[in-house]
Amino acid sequence: MVEVKNLTKHYGRVTAVRDLSFEIRDNEILGFLGPNGAGKSTTMNIIAGFLPLSEGTVTVYGHDIKEDARAAKRCIGYLPEIPPLYPDMRVEEYLRYCAGIKGMRHGEIKAEVEKVMRRLSLIDMRRRLIGNLSKGYKQRTGLAQAIIGDPKLLILDEPTVGLDPSQVSELRKLILDLGRDHSVILSSHILGEISAVCSRVVIINKGELCAVDTIENLERKASGSLTLNLTVEGAQADVSRVLSEISGIKETDEIADSEENVSSFKLKLEDEKVRQEITSALVKNGLNIVEMSMERPDLEKVFLELTSKKAPKDNADNK
Repeated sequence: MVEVKNLTKHYGRVTAVRDLSFEIRDNEILGFLGPNGAGKSTTMNIIAGFLPLSEGTVTVYGHDIKEDARAAKRCIGYLPEIPPLYPDMRVEEYLRYCAGIKGMRHGEIKAEVEKVMRRLSLIDMRRRLIGNLSKGYKQRTGLAQAIIGDPKLLILDEPTVGLDPSQVSELRKLILDLGRDHSVILSSHILGEISAVCSRVVIINKGELCAVDTIENLERKASGSLTLNLTVEGAQADVSRVLSEISGIKETDEIADSEENVSSFKLKLEDEKVRQEITSALVKNGLNIVEMSMERPDLEKVFLELTSKKAPKDNADNK
């Protein structure tokens, strides 16, 4: 497990990250979200050991990133937003080079690179110059260097940026597969991607923690989270009268309908149980329900709600 406790990063008098605490569990894909300038890349660079922290601790599988950096880094594979590729090297040559940098024994490197290239579908690209690869294969090569040596923790910063939909889908499946054997912290601006592969998310804004929870819990807690779309046979005045007697309806918006004797509403509910009360009340009054559907907030709504809150003035935008 990876533990981040009270992590703070100062650049002189500017605080880029302030008092962050969260954990990354074994074999978990954790989404790491925040608007531009929130401190995401700064935080990931600190966890990876590329930047020193100012205060707090980061422990990677029992190794303090500050006190025992070498042991901690052996547990980490890192793919930054701009992959660390050498365009004049060939794919296999580059991956062998990366394996050597990671301290793998000479006799182990060939088999490890072969295994990684097969997993990332890079076998046919092994002798290609990296500079001549497509964007998708460059991302695959960058990810390949991250997983060489089978690190316990993978840090992936915007791994699908610039990829076409087909490449995004392939990489998403690969990340899900990696999550079975590794802990993964995944940063992305594509919230649908986070929803598809992550069980929990960390959301930060202006360097400060906004939320750490499952996506399901965050969506449930979002303000105005339960909206019911309702269409009923009957005069709008009659339907409105019935709805006005139900205390669990917080807000009622009437929607103009083109059909005669059909009334449509958008209702804000206190909780999901109110839906049954509405159904019972309408049936009791002889009003037929044409359509009833519940709208639920998605991760995008939660993200916008949490990150729109005002942040402290002395925090500065930092990537």
